[in-house]
Amino acid sequence: MQCNIDARGQANRLKAGIISLIFAVIIGVLIYSNILESATWWYVLIGAVFGGAFTIFEARAGWCIVRAYFPVNKHPLISDTE
Repeated sequence: MQCNIDARGQANRLKAGIISLIFAVIIGVLIYSNILESATWWYVLIGAVFGGAFTIFEARAGWCIVRAYFPVNKHPLISDTE
């Protein structure tokens, strides 16, 4: 995997990953204490954990999956300034 994001992109991904994992902990506590009883919340929890962990991996590796598969200026959601 070739590094395809700069230091600012890595910092943003690290922050987003940490926020996602904090959100997962909060959801987990609410599920454990039976405040959130629907089985759907388990999917939210799993998504937050895996999403946060993968985002932290991207930050540490300096690699973005979207940038790897969609080169800059070829995808409408990716800009040169990130």
